[in-house]
Amino acid sequence: MARTPMEALAFDRLTDAHLDAWHKLRDVNPMLDSPYFHPGFAKAVHDSGRAVQVYVGRGETGEIESLFPVQREGALLRPVGWPGADFQGPILAPGAQYPIAGLLTGGVSALEFDHLLPLAGDFEEWTETTRPSPFVDTTGGLEGYLSRASKSGKDNMGQARRRANKAEREIGPIRFEADVVDDAALAEVIRLKRDQYAATGARDYFAEPDRERLLRSLLHTRGTEFAGILSTLYAGDQLLAAHFGIRSGAVLHWWFPVYDPSRAGLAPGWMLLRELVMAAPALGFTRIDLGRGDDEYKRRAKTGETLVGQGIVTRSNVRRAVRRARESLVAAAKASPLGPHLRRVVRRLRAAKR
Repeated sequence: MARTPMEALAFDRLTDAHLDAWHKLRDVNPMLDSPYFHPGFAKAVHDSGRAVQVYVGRGETGEIESLFPVQREGALLRPVGWPGADFQGPILAPGAQYPIAGLLTGGVSALEFDHLLPLAGDFEEWTETTRPSPFVDTTGGLEGYLSRASKSGKDNMGQARRRANKAEREIGPIRFEADVVDDAALAEVIRLKRDQYAATGARDYFAEPDRERLLRSLLHTRGTEFAGILSTLYAGDQLLAAHFGIRSGAVLHWWFPVYDPSRAGLAPGWMLLRELVMAAPALGFTRIDLGRGDDEYKRRAKTGETLVGQGIVTRSNVRRAVRRARESLVAAAKASPLGPHLRRVVRRLRAAKR
């Protein structure tokens, strides 16, 4: 891999040569097709006020062989977009090794990750657990999806169609907007998401102002190579459900879905997902990544999944022991017969890592 020390650069110090190398490495590595690996995502995070630095690795002849965008907090590194990045890892060619030791220099004592794709085997010894990250193959739209979906997925899509008909009868005409630039609608997505966090005891992602700035910036980023995608579903004038995500090429990442809790009985989230699957061919999507999580709708809707790792790269045995103890407590809480009542405890334990 790199024969010279890695260089850490602020994102806004990257040159055209750095960005060209970034794009070329993505183009040759299919595992990097998620929008989280596009330089546009790192740029949006950096511009929102959350400083991003990029570790650049070079080969013996000086060619760029890897780039790893991260955020630094004191002596700790975390992947760009933390804690909202559902896929993480260095940008490098398939099968390439990654010089992890090159990260633990210049006062850096650890790199923590929680959604690491298996891009480089060098991270295996530092990965403590893995969890599934489901996806939906949308090739061929709804008909194609139904040919691949589980019985549960097919049943829920059928119920979504019937509930949409019911909503139309009882509330008003159904209107779906697949990709709309609407600041007021985005503000409503954020409000509903914050209400959901408060109701479930989850950590409020939007408690820090730069997170809202990030979404607003992404909303106004246009194009098919990288963009924010806001989708809304109305019955009459009432917003039933909405979703804000990001896209890169043929991949849409399902990021912030919300629905009107007063209409929960209609399962509007399924109605919205069905509309997006139907719209996928016109939008140019062949996959919707749902992100890591054990939500029931993800298990029912998925057509496949990939594993993402959680762990820490550090020379400190104490730090690793503390993490392992915390993960054991989380696992024990989830496995307990009292699990449903311990969800707040689990969320607090996980939040403590951030």
